[in-house]
Amino acid sequence: MATATSKSFTCRVVTPAEQLLDETVNYASIPVWDGLMGVLPGRAPIVARLGIGELKLDLPDAARGVNASRSFFVNGGFMQMQGDTLIILAEDAQPAEELSESEAQAELAEAEARKVSPDSTDKAAEADRLRAARDAARWKVRLAKQSKSRGI
Repeated sequence: MATATSKSFTCRVVTPAEQLLDETVNYASIPVWDGLMGVLPGRAPIVARLGIGELKLDLPDAARGVNASRSFFVNGGFMQMQGDTLIILAEDAQPAEELSESEAQAELAEAEARKVSPDSTDKAAEADRLRAARDAARWKVRLAKQSKSRGI
């Protein structure tokens, strides 16, 4: 368990395909299904459902004496904080620096062009899936632009 004097904790970002990150972090801003959640060292144990958005992690950069940050696009899954370890189990996660703005724009255009099928047996569920696809594409565009503007 993290102590009151601890200024960092371990964070792991894992998808069904790979482990994307296993680093020491000072802070995590996590998109949960109903908003954003911040996690600091010493946080009480919690499990939460992930939403769609930017996972932002502040990492200690001992070489420069400052914090560096990394961002990831995440979509669905769960997070667990237990002791001094945060585990992000994401259905989909990508480092922001690997997102292509042109690919994200194309994905957004495709998602916005899709409509609920008149033959659908569950129009509400299909509308929810389309809305989630649009939201995910919008986040990818936003994060790709941010990464590009930061020179990442």
